[in-house]
Amino acid sequence: MKILSAKYKTSVVKKENILQDGVPEFAFVGRSNVGKSSLINRLVGQKKLAKTSSTPGLTKMVNYFDINETFRFVDLPGYGYAKVGKGQLDVWAGLMGEYILSSASLNTIFVLVDIRHNASALDVDMLKFLIYHGVPFIVLATKCDKLSKSKQYLQVKALAASLGIREELIVPTSSETGQGCDKVLEIIENKLSFGEEE
Repeated sequence: MKILSAKYKTSVVKKENILQDGVPEFAFVGRSNVGKSSLINRLVGQKKLAKTSSTPGLTKMVNYFDINETFRFVDLPGYGYAKVGKGQLDVWAGLMGEYILSSASLNTIFVLVDIRHNASALDVDMLKFLIYHGVPFIVLATKCDKLSKSKQYLQVKALAASLGIREELIVPTSSETGQGCDKVLEIIENKLSFGEEE
């Protein structure tokens, strides 16, 4: 798949404004500062489509982007810096959780984790949340340009073990070099084609 067009659609801050128009959506979620916006920009071949910030946790909205006039990328609020109650489920009680559970257009969620570190408790909770609710996901291990190929391999194994998932569900990516981006686009193309066959 090649992305020929990508443009900002809208941002929402309330559950009632979540788009429900049937356009297939691929959402990106992860801890604040994991590189969501940078990876989205790399995938679409634009530098400033999704806004990046040096301030963690800046994205508080659900941001929609129309891709190839056929599907959407959705940039979800980062987790890890939000002020929440003691219960871990409170993390998902906000707009991000509302989107995941109420969007009829959601096809797949890409969960971003930093390949240089072990999965955090919030990463583990996110996957448990998605598995419990039957939401399809793929883990994107970001910033892999910071590690050698052999170290990437070891870290993917370690992440799979800590997240309790198969290694095939983890794609090493880099917004700097573009590593893994073709694989991500291939996954999206396959999922869109599968949806058309149903």
